[in-house]
Amino acid sequence: MSCCAPGAEIAVDLNGFTSALPSSQEIRLASRSLGGDLRQTDLSVPTVHCAACIQTIETALGKLDRVEGARVNLSTKRVSVRWRGDEVPPFVAALGRLGYPAHLFDAEIGEKDKTLSELIRAVAVAGFAAGNIMLLSVSVWSGAEGATRDLFHWVSALIAIPALAFAGGIYFRSAWNALSHGRMNMDVPIAVGVSLAYAMSLYETINHGDHAYFDASVSLLFFLLIGRTLDHVMRERARTAVNGLSRLAARGAMVLRDDGSRDYLPVNEIEPGMHLLIAAGERIPVDGKIVQGTSDLDCSLVSGESTPRTVASGESVQGGTLNITGPLTIEATAAAKDSFLAEMVRLMEAAEGGRAHYRRIADRVSALYAPVVHLTAFATFLGWMAATGDWHRAMTIAIAVLIITCPCALGLAVPIVQVVAARRLFESGVMVKDGSAMERLAAIDTAVFDKTGTLTLGQPRLVNAASIDPAMLAIAAAMAAHSRHPFSRALAGSAGFAGQPKLESVSEHPGFGVEATAAGSIWRLGRRGWAGWKARTDGESGHGGTVLAKDGIIVASFVFEDALRADAEAALAQLNDAQVSVEMLSGDTVAACGEVAGILGIDRFVPALLPSGKVERIEGLARAGHKVLMVGDGLNDTPALGAAHVSIAPATAADIGRNAADFVFLRESLLAIPLAVDVSRKAGRLIRQNIAIAIVYNAVAVPIAILGHVTPLIAAIAMSASSLLVIGNALRLQGFASSAPERIAPQDRYSNVSSLAQSS
Repeated sequence: MSCCAPGAEIAVDLNGFTSALPSSQEIRLASRSLGGDLRQTDLSVPTVHCAACIQTIETALGKLDRVEGARVNLSTKRVSVRWRGDEVPPFVAALGRLGYPAHLFDAEIGEKDKTLSELIRAVAVAGFAAGNIMLLSVSVWSGAEGATRDLFHWVSALIAIPALAFAGGIYFRSAWNALSHGRMNMDVPIAVGVSLAYAMSLYETINHGDHAYFDASVSLLFFLLIGRTLDHVMRERARTAVNGLSRLAARGAMVLRDDGSRDYLPVNEIEPGMHLLIAAGERIPVDGKIVQGTSDLDCSLVSGESTPRTVASGESVQGGTLNITGPLTIEATAAAKDSFLAEMVRLMEAAEGGRAHYRRIADRVSALYAPVVHLTAFATFLGWMAATGDWHRAMTIAIAVLIITCPCALGLAVPIVQVVAARRLFESGVMVKDGSAMERLAAIDTAVFDKTGTLTLGQPRLVNAASIDPAMLAIAAAMAAHSRHPFSRALAGSAGFAGQPKLESVSEHPGFGVEATAAGSIWRLGRRGWAGWKARTDGESGHGGTVLAKDGIIVASFVFEDALRADAEAALAQLNDAQVSVEMLSGDTVAACGEVAGILGIDRFVPALLPSGKVERIEGLARAGHKVLMVGDGLNDTPALGAAHVSIAPATAADIGRNAADFVFLRESLLAIPLAVDVSRKAGRLIRQNIAIAIVYNAVAVPIAILGHVTPLIAAIAMSASSLLVIGNALRLQGFASSAPERIAPQDRYSNVSSLAQSS
């Protein structure tokens, strides 16, 4: 009797365990929509371990019909496949044919890190064997001859057998899996080199030779395993914060049914529209809107801010926040996999996967490594055979070439820096989508800021409510309730709803405002020029840009007050110090923009822009040769975020804005932006240094080995030392002092800014 789902296939992984491949139905249910008919499926592929694996998988999956692209994350062993259509492409079967058994990725599985445990045991075995063989070798080098020398060689051979079988099994299994599926990877030359070194040494021992290289084969494994273990540990350290987010997320919630009953459901079964009861002390499992209750929320898990936030009915809440003081009833607005916290986890996990310029170079070189190394070693063997006729010497030198040319340093040069940099940014409250975003951020020379919600907190307060007709204020509040714009939210909470007419056909026009029909009239709330398309007849002299109009005639104007983000002035000063010019683009009036620009010291700003105007300005800067960073938060900033060389959005931005941005900063302080620039530039320098180290190493070491001046043992030590040097250089990023000063409390005169018009 089969325990597999209908349509599922049976696969056998490399360790001999049998598992069920996911069916097409399971894959579709586990995938998430990216808009339109584009979907993404995340798969776990445990056998991915090197740049050649990444290149093989991404190339093969990219050739499948209906597959838009694939991205491999080496740290999480995760393959993200983007595909279109109703029928699921056969990417799981394609991975199986390549020798990479896959199953659906489950971020909730908290298993022990089996790979690290295996690596540590292998390092211990290889280190013990290498130490003992080296002691015996010292005796041989000291002059042991005849039977004594042969005895020491035989003892070394016996010690090396379990070391090669256990510690070397990691490389042998990987190499066999690659070769049996008709491909190469970085472990094939390693397995060949270790095997040849042992075989050559055994031949010498049987024939009473003077020299054997058991120490070289085992020491090679020892140093290789140290490098691989350090690489694995660094990747796990980068994921620690992400795993912490996942562990702290709620596991479920009490669901209130329509008939009054209550059921506790796991978080993955909670659907949008369900009403959830969140008691004090519980975490909110998914994004939602408060239906009933008032409480204080600890948002530090999501935003990094320790000060509790007071919330009440009608306000939005994010998954992962902790309810502190009172019970809340919320309506779920997103499933767990689409909630804010899940998005932050995905952003962090994606940080390593980007194909930046340097990463692409390193990957291409690593992919060519195996055939080039084998040809070089074979050519060396033929050359020495032709020159000396001594096959023994020719084979020994060829083995040394095979060992010394391992591109581990080049394969680690880029990803290890990106992992450390992503971790550093994450700890500072900055999420980065991929390594290519860091590379692009390091190259910027111009930073363009939106005003409302970016330079300001986007939490304005209506200041002239007393002077507005209550009936008009009620209508404006009802219309504003249909928009997420900061001014709309302020209006929605400023008036009661008694006596207002029923609104019909409500629609929002990004960059302009909200339009509705009521009792045969057309009402518009938004920009003055858009809402009041007829001559002004209300007799007001108001200067506000946010107005309410009935049938094109303005009947009310609104004045708002907003607060600047913490450290905005200090952040912009740091960008100027980093040779990044600052510019502000806004849909607000000249007066409102000039007030903010004057406080923050911004010399250039362009007011009264529509979304298309922001895009045109950014494209104009690009045509002038500038690399532009766009910082924005609104729905209408999305085109500008996409048009910029690189983009950043605050966590409070609309979902589409966060998705369009390359970085997301979680805290209120704008110091996150110069910090991200600083870390990205330092990461770029370290990457270039690492690539230079790898190139210089090979340029020097390979000719020396070909000329016969390096033994297999020295080759093993030199190759491993280059990998350790690259890892050590990347770790310097953790020790770099940030150029960002301590957080500066804003002065009272900076605390509020009057925004006299609706911003973009």
